[in-house]
Amino acid sequence: MKDLTNAKRPANRRSILKMGQAAGGAAMGSRLLLAGSTPTLAGPPLSSGDTAILKFLAAAELIEADLWQQYAELGGLTPGQLPVETAPFTPMNSYQAAFMNLDPDGPQYVSSNNADEQTHASFLNAYLIAKGQEPVDFDAFRTLPSSKATPAQQIGRLTNLMQLAVDTSWYTRYRSTTNPDFGATYAQALPQLSAGPFTGIPRTNEDYNNTDHIQAIANTAAFHFGSIEQGGSSLYATLAQKVSSVEVLKIVLSIGGDEVAHFLEWVDFAGNSVQPPVAPLTDPTNGLSFPNFDRVVNPLKQTNLIFPVACEFISPDLPRCAVIRPTSDGQIDALGAANFFIGEGLFIGQVPEFTELLLSLANAADAAQRQA
Repeated sequence: MKDLTNAKRPANRRSILKMGQAAGGAAMGSRLLLAGSTPTLAGPPLSSGDTAILKFLAAAELIEADLWQQYAELGGLTPGQLPVETAPFTPMNSYQAAFMNLDPDGPQYVSSNNADEQTHASFLNAYLIAKGQEPVDFDAFRTLPSSKATPAQQIGRLTNLMQLAVDTSWYTRYRSTTNPDFGATYAQALPQLSAGPFTGIPRTNEDYNNTDHIQAIANTAAFHFGSIEQGGSSLYATLAQKVSSVEVLKIVLSIGGDEVAHFLEWVDFAGNSVQPPVAPLTDPTNGLSFPNFDRVVNPLKQTNLIFPVACEFISPDLPRCAVIRPTSDGQIDALGAANFFIGEGLFIGQVPEFTELLLSLANAADAAQRQA
């Protein structure tokens, strides 16, 4: 496959997520807040259910902040780099260039998503403290190794992005007129990628040196981005139905809305990895293939969609409606989200105590009930 760095790229929708360079340090969510700078908020105390929901969401955001920081260090904007439109000749590594093959603003979007997740984690922990609750602190579990590729920081991580089994069923689900809330199931868009394990980030500088290989790593990341953010979208929508406090509901709906904004970008990003000029592509090092979906007459694999297809909602007897789905208990609720993270290989190498703590937080959140 030819070098696509300067090839004609998919149409640019402009930088709808532009926020500048990403904030560093996924650990800030707990470490900085414990320094005593958080104010006390007036109003009634949090219910036990709302506390449990916010704690699990803080845990999920700390996990997302950790993984997005890794993506941003390697594939986001280079520190000090201006937006690509205004500084198109800024030196970059081949992973950043591979993201630009999927969207000219790819590095910007990665940095922006990372910056958002850092704010979500720090805000939720700060709010818990301000309401007299203990924050979620995962610092003791930041023990997983970093990528050895330049310019990754050599610090301990919560998540492992180098042995992923990416769930790609979200791609076909959001192109379907059915809804998992009514029992529908969906085929994996890329069964090979879902079986794993494949890396979503360059592991060493050697990974930068083969054009097809680094593009396959970027394509893996693209589907992982969509996988993570669709999970967050459903998680917030599901847990919002259990919230008692109007203020907590405002928090859950507002942050959840930002997760949806992320997801819509990555729907398009992933679609660009399975159409020309990027696809078809086969990684010469491991055989991972990204076919050209445009050659398959199948609406479930359409590449140029960004918005959800209208589907069944509330009742199959009502008109179809374009919505986030699933949003019912037992799917991408707190426990479903925790098991989703585990199933994708994010915690390979973690100590059992970490997943036990995460599952405990998830069960507590799912047990919450809305109070009158």
